[in-house]
Amino acid sequence: MATLLTSAKIDGAVQDVLVDGGTITAIAPHLDRPSGAEHVDLDGRTLLPGLWDNHVHFDQWALARQRLDLAATGSAAEAAALAGERLRTDPPAAGSALVGFGFRDALWPDAPHKDLLDAVSGETAVVLVAADLHCCWLNSVAARHYGHPDHPTGVLRETDWHPVMEDIRKVPQDVLDRWAGDAARSAAARGVVGIVDFEAPWQLDAWAARIAGGCDALRVIGSVWPSHLDDAVARRLRTGDVVPDTGGLLTMGPLKVVTDGSLNTRTAYCHDPYPGLAGTAHPCGMLLVAPSELVPLLRTAAGAGIGAAVHAIGDHANTLVLDAFETVGTGGRIEHAQLLTDADVARFAELGIVASVQPEHAMDDRDVADRLWAGRTHRAFAFRSLLDSGAGLVLGSDAPVAPLDPWITIAAAVSRTADDRPRWHPEQEIPLDVAISASAGPDGPLTVGRRADLAVADRDPASTPPLELRDLPIAATMVGGRWTHQGSLVDY
Repeated sequence: MATLLTSAKIDGAVQDVLVDGGTITAIAPHLDRPSGAEHVDLDGRTLLPGLWDNHVHFDQWALARQRLDLAATGSAAEAAALAGERLRTDPPAAGSALVGFGFRDALWPDAPHKDLLDAVSGETAVVLVAADLHCCWLNSVAARHYGHPDHPTGVLRETDWHPVMEDIRKVPQDVLDRWAGDAARSAAARGVVGIVDFEAPWQLDAWAARIAGGCDALRVIGSVWPSHLDDAVARRLRTGDVVPDTGGLLTMGPLKVVTDGSLNTRTAYCHDPYPGLAGTAHPCGMLLVAPSELVPLLRTAAGAGIGAAVHAIGDHANTLVLDAFETVGTGGRIEHAQLLTDADVARFAELGIVASVQPEHAMDDRDVADRLWAGRTHRAFAFRSLLDSGAGLVLGSDAPVAPLDPWITIAAAVSRTADDRPRWHPEQEIPLDVAISASAGPDGPLTVGRRADLAVADRDPASTPPLELRDLPIAATMVGGRWTHQGSLVDY
């Protein structure tokens, strides 16, 4: 059925928009309503391209929404006390672990240690997951269960914690699908029409089944990790291929490779050592995938028509990834690009590498960066420098590391503050129109012939104070001409 949207504000002008067959077929100041068409009066509301989150771990996001929230904890003692309170008031089922998510310990006055959790947990396993998804904190029961009975602290980082991550995400598929559906509808209510899903190791078939079961609020681009790259090559799936029988909602995405760790965990691979880590095994962070392994992966993917999205946070990791792309001679994406040398900023545009960045990380990590990257923060989260160099930018959340909400992302990109604190390195802010465009997905601005993936805002973002963008009210969202969220709008 066609839909006529009247009195829509587009770039400041009031227009009518006709949607038919899943695309925009007409835009003009006044359009006649076709016979049988739905009519929705937007009454001057702002019509925008539907927004994408270009970097999510969707199942982890769906799971995190169900877990003990540790985001506000300011110390290890506080996090342990919160876990103890949950165990007293709402304990997990017998034989199950209490799982929490969202702690950031880099600035805590005390260190996470299994003894703190043992004091409140008894014989229940406790697994607390860091907000950056690069480490976990276990009590002794959980440490024994996961094969680390003699671990000195119970804090597992990077590859040591990956088996724990895989285990705690094991919930019945119907339960996970239900939680994923809830998360998808919540995203649609914020104007989201699509995601690039970097959930490991390869979620394409899981998403196909989920969509067939009615989870149709979002378009999904699904990545593949190195462990399943040969499967993707064998199936002759190329980046951009639409998966059959998914209504056009599911597309094959890039190869995802994680080459270093994270800032908070002090494993992002840098040219300079971290304070206090001199003399340790990894004073400058951890290189998880060396160029000798990365280059063949990129070549294999490129030969099969599969793009690449490579995680690099530290400046040394970014240098090595740019070198690898240059060696292979292909474009691609670098995910995060949080700390860059001045010389490497220009290489993104020169090599055709898109910077896939998460602006809210700059707000969450500003104090950590000031301490751990002291003297270098002028080249951290350097969005304006990348933009001015000619690099392509796409924005995302890295949910669950930050909320899957593009307006939080956009607000952080244009204001470099999340509260009443002074803006952090405001010289790296980007304009609002650039931030919206970098969140608008592959279809670009609103034009005739474009897919009808649309968002309706109750307030014009251009006239909204930057901090208030974080809560910009969304009246409706449409994917392919079909409403996926429709709040107070009335059709007649």
